[in-house]
Amino acid sequence: MGERFASGLPSNNPLGHYFDALSLTGYYYTFIGITQMIIAILLLVPRTSLLGALMYFPIIINICVLTYATRFDGTRIITMMVLASLFLLIWDYDRLKHILPFKQPKTDPPVLKKPLGKRLRFIFFGGCFVALAIIIVGTSYLYEIVPGNSEAECRNQCPSGKNSVTCETFCDCIYKHGRPLDSCLIEYKKAKEREKNDSLRTTTNK
Repeated sequence: MGERFASGLPSNNPLGHYFDALSLTGYYYTFIGITQMIIAILLLVPRTSLLGALMYFPIIINICVLTYATRFDGTRIITMMVLASLFLLIWDYDRLKHILPFKQPKTDPPVLKKPLGKRLRFIFFGGCFVALAIIIVGTSYLYEIVPGNSEAECRNQCPSGKNSVTCETFCDCIYKHGRPLDSCLIEYKKAKEREKNDSLRTTTNK
């Protein structure tokens, strides 16, 4: 439609920088959108679902790495989408194993899959809940500070009082100065180190 993806994301956000540049790549940007639509249709049709899953996996892996690299707040959802993609590929492992670089044992002709037993159902769904819990809890403690999806979200993670100065410096670096994420993280660490040294001096003087 000629609009930037995630238009609500500020341009000074690290991921916003990426989307701004991507939207200026001309028909390459359109090509990505059309490809994703085709993959979605392939996944919905049972006869072509495996082809859709094979095409979808490298795309969602790329998006997942991108969201983690930019500390995007949607990393949990993207990680779950990666797991869902893996599930689709594992489901058709009997068809995929013939193209994998492993020695394949001789097997009998394929037969209809039997329904999962109660034990396998319990293991599968239990594993899904464990994986979701790990994702939700793990991503909560993954980063000490994140840019958030807006300046307000960034500042909401800052503690109140004197300790908020370091966090505010990071948010100013991202949203007021528009600097890259890596530069702002370096500045944040320096500000944190200065804050720590000031606290030690204050304690020593007392």
